[in-house]
Amino acid sequence: MLNLAAALEHSVNEQPEKTALIFGDKRFSYQQINAVANQVANGLVAAGITKGDKVALSCLNLPYFPMIYYGILKTGAVVVPINVLLKNNEIAYHLKDSEAKAYLCFQGTPELPMAEEGWAGFQQTESCEHFWLITPDPAAASPIDGTTTFGQLIGKQPATFDTVQTNFEDTAVILYTSGTTGFPKGAELSHANMTMNAIASQNVMRMEPDDVHALVLPLFHSFGQTCQMNAGFSLGNTLVLIPRFTPEAVLSAIQEEKVTIFVGVPTMYWALLTYKDKENLFDLQKIADTLRIGVSGASSLALEIIKGIEEKYHIPIVEGYGLSETCPVATFNHVHKERKPGSVGTPIWGVEVKVFDKTDKEVAVDEVGEIGIRGHNVMKGYYNKPEATADTFNDAGWFLTGDLGRMDEEGYLYIVDRVKDMIIRGGFNVYPREIEEVLMTHPVISMASVIGVKHDQHGEEIKAFVVLKEGASATPEEIIGWAKEQMAVYKYPRIVELKESLPMTATGKILKKVLKAESTAG
Repeated sequence: MLNLAAALEHSVNEQPEKTALIFGDKRFSYQQINAVANQVANGLVAAGITKGDKVALSCLNLPYFPMIYYGILKTGAVVVPINVLLKNNEIAYHLKDSEAKAYLCFQGTPELPMAEEGWAGFQQTESCEHFWLITPDPAAASPIDGTTTFGQLIGKQPATFDTVQTNFEDTAVILYTSGTTGFPKGAELSHANMTMNAIASQNVMRMEPDDVHALVLPLFHSFGQTCQMNAGFSLGNTLVLIPRFTPEAVLSAIQEEKVTIFVGVPTMYWALLTYKDKENLFDLQKIADTLRIGVSGASSLALEIIKGIEEKYHIPIVEGYGLSETCPVATFNHVHKERKPGSVGTPIWGVEVKVFDKTDKEVAVDEVGEIGIRGHNVMKGYYNKPEATADTFNDAGWFLTGDLGRMDEEGYLYIVDRVKDMIIRGGFNVYPREIEEVLMTHPVISMASVIGVKHDQHGEEIKAFVVLKEGASATPEEIIGWAKEQMAVYKYPRIVELKESLPMTATGKILKKVLKAESTAG
């Protein structure tokens, strides 16, 4: 028997008074977090939630998130985290697709009116029976007529609860893919999937009981949820919650709270690299003295950014690789092994990784193919989508990721690109990531994203979207001319568009589908 809620409960038993969360000037002990989670569980049970029911949650990186997350798990129900940026029709889709019986939604902010969107999405979903609005002050009345608040849900509920026992293979969480192609699909992740990946995250990051995390990754996504919240809580770590990423917020947290672990995505590291501390607010040496590791994931980190961060902040940057469907970690640059720049490391314990050709045959060393994963971290399947699930696994049970990669002779994995992002120009395979890496070495380029656009003669032409460094200048023609000298004739971009910024998901991935849509419309 296993319930993911043990990630919290173990530390409650071991050190109830230790600080579990820091949020601004507020501190919450493990005992306090667990007491509210128990009230949540009692409230849900009183509302008719039973083992196996789906309960959706839209919440920023606030103390409410783990309180509600573990409260749902304690009842034996399934947590369905929802992206806080979604609009009402998208929320309705997630509620219907997951067959959610209840939905808890944070009030939001004037800039991000989550409650309005959430309530409207709930009203479009007949199958969802309960809606609870999470107000910043749990004692406050609901700002939306006809809704019940989170404070009313937990009300006078007792702070003790006997956690419902669940089996290893019972579903704990349904995580939705980002929907970069088609409608999002819900990856069913079991209690064993999530627990094992949290433990694996502890091992590969060499976490210690006294570690302090700067947690800015959105908790509705698997990266922050597994690698920091579940992994950190089960080891008795302290998490410093940062609701919204800014370089100032992260550096302030690291400096003031003596953070030892920072986990981010490439765009965050890019922002930290390019940040100029004009008011001398931060002591980089003091930060380097406490921060011992920086971890990057979600997409590949450009080598120029890795080198820049390590020089500026004096910490090692290690990359991992995975997907929502793998909880997420599959490979990692293990701290105790050689770190190869450009590689996302070797498979974590209990996980196999291979690279396949189009006939599901394993390719030779250093040959490019589709990455396949098999192990304890791989999802049960896509919820209520047997055909999509079948299409994602090959006959030998390998989960096919849709990512292109290669493995060297020592088993280190290198991400080449997404299968769907690969450009075929005049019969040649062109990998956007390779071009982006080269463009990032240009002295005035801060960020770049490359796509393929339709072309009558070549089938596809290469287009680069470029963000220049602050105060720098260059024309598209100058960049094209420079690129021509750096790359083979079939690789360099013939089209360059200068942008002030690039569209991104909430988890920091560049939205190439938006760039493609803009190019098509243009």
